[in-house]
Amino acid sequence: MQKGVERQQTLKELTAPNMENQPLCINIDNNVNFELKSGFIHLLPTFNGLAGEDPHTYLKEFHMVCVGMKPNGVDEEQVKLKAFPFYLKGATNAWFFSILPGFIGTWNAMKKIFLEKYFPVS
Repeated sequence: MQKGVERQQTLKELTAPNMENQPLCINIDNNVNFELKSGFIHLLPTFNGLAGEDPHTYLKEFHMVCVGMKPNGVDEEQVKLKAFPFYLKGATNAWFFSILPGFIGTWNAMKKIFLEKYFPVS
């Protein structure tokens, strides 16, 4: 592209939803600044929501990784809230992004809504 020439957006780009800065359902404390390292993310167990998958077992594995890889000076709850979307795959990922923005403020609330969906009382 030549210097000073602005690139024209395609029709597909113009009609695509703007995904930048889309609010998540989880309220993460912006005063706590930390980055999830790729090595940490790769250690997380994944949950697909398939029949036969036990959400309690996955939450226990998720907890162990988060506690073991928690950066110094960072609250365990903030680590779990920030890492949780990386734990979900397939339909569970779609479910997560369907939750209203800002709906979840604590790790216990996230666990509760997750277990209500994937381990209902009935």
